[in-house]
Amino acid sequence: MHAKNRLPSSGHNTPSPPASPLRSPRLRHPRAGKSSGRFALGVSNRSVAQRVAWIVLSVLLRRQGVFLFAPLLYISGMLFYMGTVSFDVVVPDVIKVRRSPGSVYRSPGLYAKLRHEMDADNSTSDAMSTIWKHAKGGSWKPCINKLSGGLPESNGYIYVEANGGLNQQRTSICNAVAVAGYLNATLVIPNFHFHSIWRDPSKFSDIYDKDFFVKTLENDVRVVDSVPGYLMERFDHNLSNVFNFRIKAWAPIQYYKDTVLPRLLEEKFIRISPFANRLSFDAPPEVQRLRCLANYEALRFSNLLLTMGETLVSRMKEHSAKNGGKYISVHLRFEEDMVAFSCCVYDGGAKEREDMIAARERGWKGKFTKPGRVLRPGANRVNGKCPLTPLEVGLMLRGMGFDNGTSIFLASGRIYDSERHMAPLLEMFPLLQTKEMLASPEELAPFKNYSSRMAAIDYTVCLHSEVFVTTQGGNFPHFLLGHRRYLFNGHSKTIRPDKRKLAVYFDNLKIGACESSQACYVKPKLEAYRHELVEAWLDLI
Repeated sequence: MHAKNRLPSSGHNTPSPPASPLRSPRLRHPRAGKSSGRFALGVSNRSVAQRVAWIVLSVLLRRQGVFLFAPLLYISGMLFYMGTVSFDVVVPDVIKVRRSPGSVYRSPGLYAKLRHEMDADNSTSDAMSTIWKHAKGGSWKPCINKLSGGLPESNGYIYVEANGGLNQQRTSICNAVAVAGYLNATLVIPNFHFHSIWRDPSKFSDIYDKDFFVKTLENDVRVVDSVPGYLMERFDHNLSNVFNFRIKAWAPIQYYKDTVLPRLLEEKFIRISPFANRLSFDAPPEVQRLRCLANYEALRFSNLLLTMGETLVSRMKEHSAKNGGKYISVHLRFEEDMVAFSCCVYDGGAKEREDMIAARERGWKGKFTKPGRVLRPGANRVNGKCPLTPLEVGLMLRGMGFDNGTSIFLASGRIYDSERHMAPLLEMFPLLQTKEMLASPEELAPFKNYSSRMAAIDYTVCLHSEVFVTTQGGNFPHFLLGHRRYLFNGHSKTIRPDKRKLAVYFDNLKIGACESSQACYVKPKLEAYRHELVEAWLDLI
């Protein structure tokens, strides 16, 4: 027996090791030369395999921690057993992954299947009119009632800086008019911020008729060219000294009344920059009325732009003489930056992949190569986020019944890989025109290097078309939809495709399939295509 000391007697002595734990009373070591009860009975009479099993069992029982390795022993035994058995397993050379319908761009295959039928189609139906029997109706009423009479004394001056392209700037102007009218303020002609992507230095008067703008709004909102000199002296004639509001996007109109108006009354001159999308769409009727007044009445393109646009409208009607002067306008977004940003994959192979990587890096500097960022082009296509190609626009319109004698005006920027992508659309619609095809280089020279001015010409030609087709969304088609309804008393013809459903539809190469070649003639195949396309997947308004 060892004494149980709490402290050692000397600093040189080490404490006694703890006593070994007692073994289980069920297992006791046999004494030398003696057998241990019933566990030892008959051991000598057992076979070699039984003796080995007995030894293993004894070890496991004596060292219970070995049970932790039991799963490994089991797996090893199973592997050993399986190694002695022959299985006939066939491993396929290629594992096929089931893809989601519509996740792959297969529209060229559909076009190859239907091209012969399209070329042989002699249909004379007037798709310009008949297709709208499927249109979705709705009530419409004008949002403008003009006021007369003078305005009360102004609460001060508001200066805004509109950023973005033509139509984003247009949004800023309409919102600025609404805010100024609501706060009874004087609006300084908005300044256009130079955008690094649009790269257009145009000013307000280069795009719009400034005098007409001021005159149209005179009974609702005061608009001036500049702030009076006596007021600018307070700020040393330096705009950077003027208090600038940083307003969150889609701010409610109440915010302007509660937060902006007190500062306006105090300073008499404030700035709001940037000013794109800084007012909520959910606004009272008096605010919406001012927006509509600015957008549909006061904002008229400058005389130079308006004359060029109306000239091209006249030329499009001449090209459409067989259709009574009616033509379709298509807003197509298939520029390189749009395709790159969508992260969608088309049929351009390695070159397309390299072009898109380079375009993303130029435009967004590592946004798409961040760690953990995964590009899913198939998911983007299924979710309707891939821009329609010129080929797909052609397939959609031919499916709706527009034949190759239909005149189309194409509004777009520079189409990515245009020679390859535009070829099938021109095959389906040989009368297609663009502003560059309708006007001479000399006529377009004053506008050529100004993206907003070129967009204004496209806007004018689309505004007066019989049918407008939007393919991607954005400010341009949103303004046109409203403007055309206002211009045509609510009865404009507009096509808005559901790209999620179209992706699945263009992926189906069995459209119009016939069991026997003798039964396959033009009408059944095209009619089936048209019926399914129009009934299910287009929003006609």
